[in-house]
Amino acid sequence: MRGVFSSGMIPHRSRPALASLLLGLVALSIVFHAEVWQAYTVWLGSTAYNHCFLILPIAGWLFWDRRHRLRGLTPVPFWPAILLAALCATIWFIAERLGVMEGRQLAAMAMLQSLLLGVLGPTIYRAMIAPFLYLFFLVPFGGFLVPVLQNFTTHFVGYGLDLLSIPNYIQGNDIEIAQGTFRIAEACAGLRFLIAAIAFSVLYALLIFRTPGRRLLFIAISLMVPVIANGFRALGIVWLGHALGSAQAAATDHVLYGYLFFSLVLGMLILLGLPFREDHVGRTPLAPARVEPPHFGASATLLPAISIAMIALGTSFTGDALNRVAARGVVSLPPAFDSCQRLTGEASQQLRADGGRMEQFACAGLVRFTLVAFPSETDPKPVFEMRRLLGGENWREAQFDALVVAPNLPGWKLSISKDGRRVAASILMLDGRLTDGDLHSRVRMLWRDLTGQSRPAYVLAATTDGPAAAASLRLRAFIRLVYPDILQIGQPARSR
Repeated sequence: MRGVFSSGMIPHRSRPALASLLLGLVALSIVFHAEVWQAYTVWLGSTAYNHCFLILPIAGWLFWDRRHRLRGLTPVPFWPAILLAALCATIWFIAERLGVMEGRQLAAMAMLQSLLLGVLGPTIYRAMIAPFLYLFFLVPFGGFLVPVLQNFTTHFVGYGLDLLSIPNYIQGNDIEIAQGTFRIAEACAGLRFLIAAIAFSVLYALLIFRTPGRRLLFIAISLMVPVIANGFRALGIVWLGHALGSAQAAATDHVLYGYLFFSLVLGMLILLGLPFREDHVGRTPLAPARVEPPHFGASATLLPAISIAMIALGTSFTGDALNRVAARGVVSLPPAFDSCQRLTGEASQQLRADGGRMEQFACAGLVRFTLVAFPSETDPKPVFEMRRLLGGENWREAQFDALVVAPNLPGWKLSISKDGRRVAASILMLDGRLTDGDLHSRVRMLWRDLTGQSRPAYVLAATTDGPAAAASLRLRAFIRLVYPDILQIGQPARSR
């Protein structure tokens, strides 16, 4: 904006736009405070997203580095951005009803982009598109890739062991060799390397290259290299276990090996891009665009900001209203299990949250079994949030796996605390069937709710303390014991 950096003062004609932008940012921050807080929690609790704390400073630096592009430009309201915001609000509403936090966060960030476009105009937005779009890395996305990455790494190691003539047997994500068994857990899938590498490669491409073709090619290479490199890392650990004669000895410092290997991979990416660098090419500022239609008043940019804020507020209010309707529903809990004792008073921590009723049972003095029942009108969001809470998915640096009770029964999600002294297993019951809560289950639950065919939803979780291996066996034995009672939970009362 004209002279904003050269004179150190904000031009008079740009001040209304900046004030409107600030007002819109405050409004979106209030409306989407849950998305912001959840993102911060993930940044703080997961090493895969610790780098997100650097995204805002990096985006600010990119903006400052491109300040020369703003010379001669004046904010002009862009009304079609309001329609774009409405589309983003629709996507947010769908994600909210499905209980997909990543979708809500991405939609909220897209609404922020709509605000920037609507208040500043397409010319300024295009000039600053790099720092603006870089803000998308604030969203901790990519968790859905973990199973795919696990399978790729497992098969990569299997093929590598075959080439090295090391006898191996693979079942699921377990790799067994003569010296022991290795498991490609979620933490070993390489997601943390991939997400950090993408953020780094985009920044590196913006700084080193000038042409879009080279930038896109480098980013595409940066997507493949960390995945393949993580496969070599896992293969190296298994080979080391074969060479040392002990799987446990090889896996002892595998986290340290991972960080060192990832540092080497980043170094390789840097060296790969240096021969094709274009940062020595002089910068050519965008041609000045003095588009200042006379019919625009000083407060014209305020209208897009208010409109977008109202769209966000209305969408959020609609979602909250539907949640309040669901909270009025009443659902009953089944009788206590024969092998467990229902906890009462303070020990049971009975509560109602988003319409759900929670009760806890002490089983064999070692396992605490928690059951939360939600009325049929409840949307998926509180159900899946309760599952994350009770299932240990919010534990800091937790490791996740699947607990298979029997070959023909659905797997429970297993969460193991960082110190390996606490284990939780959780599952959902939707429409009378046990499910791991995949996207298909969420869509089916939402559809049955919209068509009036929904049934109560249940969250089931069992926790116990002790070494992870022994605790996992204890939970598997407990679930097998109470499985007949569990299957009766989702059935109509007359069939019990």
